[in-house]
Amino acid sequence: MAERITSLLGVEATLSHGMPVVQFAPAQVLDAARELRDVHGYDMLLDVTAVDWMGQAPRFEVVWHFFRSTDCTRVRIKTRVEEAAPVVDSLTPLYGSAAFMERECHEMLGIAFRGNADLRPILLYEGFVGHPLRKDYDKHHEQPLVQYRDAEGQG
Repeated sequence: MAERITSLLGVEATLSHGMPVVQFAPAQVLDAARELRDVHGYDMLLDVTAVDWMGQAPRFEVVWHFFRSTDCTRVRIKTRVEEAAPVVDSLTPLYGSAAFMERECHEMLGIAFRGNADLRPILLYEGFVGHPLRKDYDKHHEQPLVQYRDAEGQG
């Protein structure tokens, strides 16, 4: 399977838990995803997530999982982004489902997705300070108090 993806995309793929995994530079991710969708039929984006490799450079690894419904195959794409500028292109132009997954990844780890017009918090409240899935996030950190809204949206 890794050999097949290697020949399809022209880059070296490895196998992890039976799934081909391909590493790209951040600037190549959008084009690689477009090729997976348009040329190779990977019609579903299953997940967007990130890993905090604190102490390594680049610190963050952004991970996408794709699925091809015609033969139930999956492929994983990864890229690394620096802590100082954790930015990668959004896949929302290709997969509408990326919008919410990118919002969550942005909120929890601070990864920005260039081209996603709505990176508002989706799980935490507006005004939450920090990114709780970063390894250096202080779990004892007290968050600022926010006014609770009643059912009608009034303070």
